[in-house]
Amino acid sequence: MYDRALQALVKQALEPEWEAKFEPNSYGFRPGRSCHDAVEAIFNAVRYKPKFVLDADVSKCFDRIDHQALLRRVNTYPSLRRQIKVWLKSGVIDRKEMLATDEGTPQGGVISPLLAKIALHGMEIRIEQFARTIPGWRNSKLSLIRYADDFVILHEKLEVVQRSQQIIQDWLSEIGLELKPSKTRVAHTLLPLGNEKPGFDFLGFNIRQYPVGKHQSGKNTQGEKLGYKTIIKPAEKKVALHYQRISEVIDAHKAAPQVALISRLNPVIRGWATYYAAVCSKEIYSELDHQVFQKLRRWARRRHPNKVVNWVNKKYWRTIGNDKWTFATQEDDSLIIMCAHADTPIVRHIKVKGEASPYDGNLAYWSARMGTHPEVPTRESKLLKRQKGKCAHCGLTFKPGDVWEVDHIQPKCKGGEDRYDNLQLLHKHCHDVKTRTDGSGTHGKRPTTEEPDEAKASRPVLKTSGSRKGIT
Repeated sequence: MYDRALQALVKQALEPEWEAKFEPNSYGFRPGRSCHDAVEAIFNAVRYKPKFVLDADVSKCFDRIDHQALLRRVNTYPSLRRQIKVWLKSGVIDRKEMLATDEGTPQGGVISPLLAKIALHGMEIRIEQFARTIPGWRNSKLSLIRYADDFVILHEKLEVVQRSQQIIQDWLSEIGLELKPSKTRVAHTLLPLGNEKPGFDFLGFNIRQYPVGKHQSGKNTQGEKLGYKTIIKPAEKKVALHYQRISEVIDAHKAAPQVALISRLNPVIRGWATYYAAVCSKEIYSELDHQVFQKLRRWARRRHPNKVVNWVNKKYWRTIGNDKWTFATQEDDSLIIMCAHADTPIVRHIKVKGEASPYDGNLAYWSARMGTHPEVPTRESKLLKRQKGKCAHCGLTFKPGDVWEVDHIQPKCKGGEDRYDNLQLLHKHCHDVKTRTDGSGTHGKRPTTEEPDEAKASRPVLKTSGSRKGIT
């Protein structure tokens, strides 16, 4: 426990430094960056031109990193270097057997993800150096997008992608790593390549371009020029695994009450649907809902073999709104409803800025993006996220150096309540303009710092320096 706490302390010291160095298209185990950012980066790289893609994975990344090469890259002061070396060499106990760790980073260690990121840092820089040697490199971008130890390389020419694969293999060998042959393939985003289907899977998403029209790039079997449209959707394997998981839950609750089944299904459905809610998933959601409905009908009829179909349907399904087939049941005084995949709205993900970091001091950007920041009061962070980082009065984005204030949409002197739905964040000068016109009579006075009523229940003590917040 002492070592884990010490590793967390070292991670807090090293991470801000390395977040300022990491490459813009490096994702995975980084604060403020997610799988959706990596997928959106791929979309931006291929949306205007079909490309060949090298889809690769580093074999046993955490187990084979060369310790000396890693310590050279960490390049910290001697005492911390010795401490990190001790952690790397500490060994592993598996089934009461002590195993030496002469290579790799400790699995499950607090600092292991950061060390792995440091070891793989420089991959994108090396590819960029190679790209500058390609004739006309300014007009044909060579892209490398990496999520932890999974990465893709994209370019419009096959020979460039193949050469990039060899360069990456040589680069990885310097730190004791290699590509995993079974998970390394070359494909094309629009056209079939040999026995390979168009497109590729990455982080559970399928990225592929589909022919449309008779212009732009690509050709069909008759040689006619075709256009294309880039579509990202859930990978077929992930859809099949998700339905299998739902089927297992239903089969395990053959004799359980309906409320128990719903309580187990809802987290599975809601979590999976939310993960894929940033891509083209509506058709897959509808198909999954239909399959789940058929599975639940078989589950219900099996429980009542001597009842007619209408009786079974009325027992387990209800009419709610426009949906006549809602799987729901009454429990005490509340109605327990099973959520559907299609109920999850599709909301496009906005990619994080390339070199942005939560440690860069841009409080407005990260509060609006994540809804929380350690240097911004909770109330203001929530308002920034709700307003997408923009002033509710002038509509302009908050910039570093701006001063904002919390305002009551309907003044309290006119009956407005101190609730989040009656609060907004404004520039200081916009707040002054709004105060002069809304008749509140509080121009020039400092706004109240009292927390909204609905927040008091969850956090009775609010520690904040006031409702005004400056960015420096």
